[in-house]
Amino acid sequence: MNAAGGRDRRAVAHRAPDGAPTASRLAWRPHVAIVGAGIAGLAAATGLAERGIQVTVIEREPYLGGRVGGWTESSRGADGAALAMSRGFHAFFRQYYNLRALLRRADPELHRLVPLTDYPLVDAAGRRDSFRGLPRTPPWNALAFALRSPTFRPRDLLALDAAAAAPLAAVSVPGIYEQLDDVDAETFLRRINFPAAARHLAFDVFSRSFFAPPGQMSAAELATMFHIYFLGSSEGLVFDVPDAGFDAALWEPLRGYLTARAVTFRTGTEVTEVQINGPRRFRVLTRGGARLDADAVVLAADVAGLRAIVSGSPDLAGAGDLAAPQNLARAAWCDRVAALRTAPPFLVQRLWLDRPVDATRPAFLATGGLDPLDNISVLDRYDRQARDWSRRQHGSVVELHAYAAPSEPALGKRMIERLHALYPETGAARIVAESVLWREDCPLFGVGDFARRPKVVTPVPGLVLAGDGIRIDLPVALMERAASTGWHAANCLLARWGLAGHTVYSVPTKGRFAPLRWLAEAGLRRVPGTWETEGMHR
Repeated sequence: MNAAGGRDRRAVAHRAPDGAPTASRLAWRPHVAIVGAGIAGLAAATGLAERGIQVTVIEREPYLGGRVGGWTESSRGADGAALAMSRGFHAFFRQYYNLRALLRRADPELHRLVPLTDYPLVDAAGRRDSFRGLPRTPPWNALAFALRSPTFRPRDLLALDAAAAAPLAAVSVPGIYEQLDDVDAETFLRRINFPAAARHLAFDVFSRSFFAPPGQMSAAELATMFHIYFLGSSEGLVFDVPDAGFDAALWEPLRGYLTARAVTFRTGTEVTEVQINGPRRFRVLTRGGARLDADAVVLAADVAGLRAIVSGSPDLAGAGDLAAPQNLARAAWCDRVAALRTAPPFLVQRLWLDRPVDATRPAFLATGGLDPLDNISVLDRYDRQARDWSRRQHGSVVELHAYAAPSEPALGKRMIERLHALYPETGAARIVAESVLWREDCPLFGVGDFARRPKVVTPVPGLVLAGDGIRIDLPVALMERAASTGWHAANCLLARWGLAGHTVYSVPTKGRFAPLRWLAEAGLRRVPGTWETEGMHR
């Protein structure tokens, strides 16, 4: 095991500045208000509390975890038992070093995570891809996946436009964004001559995990994703899932860990404004009229929440001479926050069925070209709460997802029809209980967004940002980006007070094979003036 807790010996340690071990060395104990109790906010709270900082976490929802939260439904099943619900399936990849470091605080051996040995992909023609048994070491993992795919033949590999595909083999962060952020993922895959069928079965499935269709997603994000999961890491493509609802398996244990370190949680509380120059520099106001004074603030809200707080906080935009450099910087920063976009809406539909799903069905199945359905999860394969219910009722708990979903009355009905077509045994099942969740609050990683995305550090001293929509120049994505920005936000504040930070880890920050990097750069040099080289900084 490497220092990051994984297998890859090339994982990179990004070390924080040294300093005093705890706030007890200071003349006073700083107080930090953290807005948002998702992964980013909880990582920031952990990083600060472990150095003796007084922390208050304020969360709009009544539960922890943000978009990876879990709760108990107010309605109950036919047997009167409470029904667990969440915002849907999440894959905890082995490359998520900083997220897993957070979870280890309450579960040192990660016993509450269980591996899924495979997660097949199926398309409308019935073709299937599988991740079972792939080698861990790049580039052989990507090559083996491509060559055994029914949609990718050896001649397709030879037909790829090597020059156009060069960035995939030479990803560096943030350099890849300078090369490809002005191109959408669909256009990029078409221009490298990636086979259409393979594109729909593999890349479309992954791009839609960012909650957006490939035509709206940055090609740089796609290339970074390819680096994280294929060519940049030897952790493999197998991932873990919690063995129960997110609240029971992850966040309530972490709440206990943080509460023991004097962290205070205020859930069900919405922040509306952050003022400057209170008794402790910042004053955080809530919709209920409560006030909280703090020495520093971490804004770890979702995109819509962050936009609302910043737009509702005149102090953050500056005051006095609007032409003063610091106020110009603040105004530009406010514009960056206001420009953050959300991805199209998604639907989570959880069904409690009165009969079991066939035992041969995988725990997770991703689909391509089977709109509006994007994946099926059979929760009782790995979630003990769902398994207990299924045993009592001789049934099953199934979850359906639709990403970038159209808003239409019949959407749920169409999802169930897809389920019946793929798993015919469910056609005769009676739905004992159903819970439907419709949300539109995930960040959009759209074309051209990276350069104007706000970073963790802001122009307001003592105010930092965290979240999966916040820019950090590391090869991280999704939940791992949230965790990484949370740790980094804590480190930035700790450095202000001369306290030691926490090491952040990532997969290698550039393509790990010099020959591939050389070939990629040579390929780019051979096509001057084309779209592949526009905007490159050497």
